[in-house]
Amino acid sequence: MERYADRRVLVTGAASGIGRAIVLRLLAEGGRVVAADVAKEGLAETARLAAEAGAGERLGTEVIDIADEASANAGVAAAVAELGGLDVLVNAAGMLRGAHTHECELALWEQVIRINLTGTFLMTRAALPALLETGRGVVVNFSSTSAQFGHPYMAAYSASKGGILSFTHSIAQEYAKQGLRAMNIMPGGISSGITDNVFNLVPGDVDWNLFGKFGAALGKGAGSPEHIAGVVAMVASDDGAFLTGTEIRIDGGAHH
Repeated sequence: MERYADRRVLVTGAASGIGRAIVLRLLAEGGRVVAADVAKEGLAETARLAAEAGAGERLGTEVIDIADEASANAGVAAAVAELGGLDVLVNAAGMLRGAHTHECELALWEQVIRINLTGTFLMTRAALPALLETGRGVVVNFSSTSAQFGHPYMAAYSASKGGILSFTHSIAQEYAKQGLRAMNIMPGGISSGITDNVFNLVPGDVDWNLFGKFGAALGKGAGSPEHIAGVVAMVASDDGAFLTGTEIRIDGGAHH
């Protein structure tokens, strides 16, 4: 199946975890992809895995700090130039930090908002002209189950993901008549770089009983980045042509 044989894609957060899995999946489906991240070494490993899979010639890499306006603008411009246009933007980059809300320092709050929410905005704003030029552009943003369900100690993270949720709905409506589709992916209980270290990212005196809905109802334990990549591949392809302004929750039924 080569649903991306004629698609040009930019994926952020591509140095590890979900972002890397998306890159490899879209390459496997015939796409031309630019993998972007702030971590140069991780991007090199993504490139190595792509080459190992026989898709290295269709992958480019860009070091982009999505929270920096100049870096986002320059990185998107370089990706569009390399690909000769842009059909899909996947904003998978993000960060997770936890704290008791009454102890959360303003610097931490602003860092999480800056990377998750403002970074998504900066990348989308820079990519919109190229996406609209195709008449079939797609933006896939990453919200989280924390945007709609109470995840303790994650006020900044939840707020940032709630903002992404609303932002995506706004652009889906604003640009619908120009052919743009925009969706939110809402992962939960996925084993990836952003979650594997969660025990070290929350206060040491957390009440783990407050995390009762984190377990997957399917009884299969944590999901994998590949579970997310498969859904993204569907959503951004023609198979998702009637999807826009909505979200898809992927959490094994934990928040049913």
